[in-house]
Amino acid sequence: MVDIPGLGTKVNVIVLTHGGQTIHSGTVIPPAADGFFTIKLGNGYNVSSSIKNIQSIEILENPHSREESKSPPVSQSSDLPKITIIHTGGTIASKVDYATGAVVARFEPEELLASLPELSNIAQIHAVKISNMWSDDVRPQHWNQMIQATQSAFDDGSVGVVITHGTDTMHYSSAALAYAFSGDGGRPGGRIVFTGSQRSSDRGSSDASENLLSAVHWAAHGPEVSGVSDATVVIMHAESDDGHCAVHSGVLARKCHSTKRDAFQSINGPTLGQVKYDGKQFTHTSRIDLAKREIESPKIFDEKIRIAQFMAGPYLQADLLESAQKANYSAILIHGTGLGHLPIEDAVGNAPENTELAKVIQSLNIPVIIANQCINGPIDLNVYSKGRSQQALGILGHGINGSPEGLLVKVHWLLSQQKSLSNSLTENLCGENPANLDF
Repeated sequence: MVDIPGLGTKVNVIVLTHGGQTIHSGTVIPPAADGFFTIKLGNGYNVSSSIKNIQSIEILENPHSREESKSPPVSQSSDLPKITIIHTGGTIASKVDYATGAVVARFEPEELLASLPELSNIAQIHAVKISNMWSDDVRPQHWNQMIQATQSAFDDGSVGVVITHGTDTMHYSSAALAYAFSGDGGRPGGRIVFTGSQRSSDRGSSDASENLLSAVHWAAHGPEVSGVSDATVVIMHAESDDGHCAVHSGVLARKCHSTKRDAFQSINGPTLGQVKYDGKQFTHTSRIDLAKREIESPKIFDEKIRIAQFMAGPYLQADLLESAQKANYSAILIHGTGLGHLPIEDAVGNAPENTELAKVIQSLNIPVIIANQCINGPIDLNVYSKGRSQQALGILGHGINGSPEGLLVKVHWLLSQQKSLSNSLTENLCGENPANLDF
């Protein structure tokens, strides 16, 4: 049996496979399972082999011979716009830790500029790290941290802010900051751009660099913010190939694929623009041509507010909604089917749980709102009699055109500001409820 080198060692490994001998070169990382040997290849993928099938291991470089050096100071031009990059987590600003093979956050300005020297040609970069967390762990208190850090950046003279964020819930956070700065009729003091990466930055197919560079370009040189649709934007790959990033409204953006580089789409509305890279320079085009609102300070979210979410379908039961009210939730949001429907009728006479659901909804003293389970298209409770019956039960949501995630954030923001849901849900506060849907 061969001796297994330590983590972080660069090796050549000869493995016996069904097809004969195979040679792999890479860095030793923690094994995928007991009895296995795992290395990270140069392209970012991992390869695991049973230890009993390894014929030899050649050590190319020991980890202790590679001391991680600090990036040298980088001079920045004072003639360029000042941009603040706020790091919250995700893989966009990370690199491989050679001691473990893991991807870890590295977010000092010198490291950013050393790894992406093109940044120094776009803007003056100031970097702030407020967290390093998975985006599915982000909650409203973290939105408030982003809001405060963003306002501080504008107060310090930044013309734009780029928030690097894990992609899974980036569209929740982009909507939250849009409402914070523009939900009450104002606009932020500069451009706010969210970006992330679908592919880890240690992979050859990573989209991290181009997304970040495009986001910084827009934050530094994009159109002046109006506060309608563009209070925040999400910039990610527009297609699977490099060279073209889409600019989505922060209140209409949604992650629609788990792995594709062009996972983000605009729901019920067009993209706001694009950023292109020809290998030499970045350029952008914009569809934003709106009257500018007055710059206002943001309004934060009440972190005590809780919203219960349910999915309409065969298993939606009345006791679920009753439990939410008993647990003192502030509101209930149900993802309705079709145009926003719920199982509240018993046409055949053998589904008493449907009529029980209707009865409980009518008795609740917390608001019940319908979101669009179909994602695209409006909530329209006037088309069918069932929809009109739901309105009679007090259910809100008729006339909503935005994404379900954006609606959830909007409900929280409206409750935080103690605004009437029945009056404000269908208003177009900052581009979330476009009058003309882009089907």
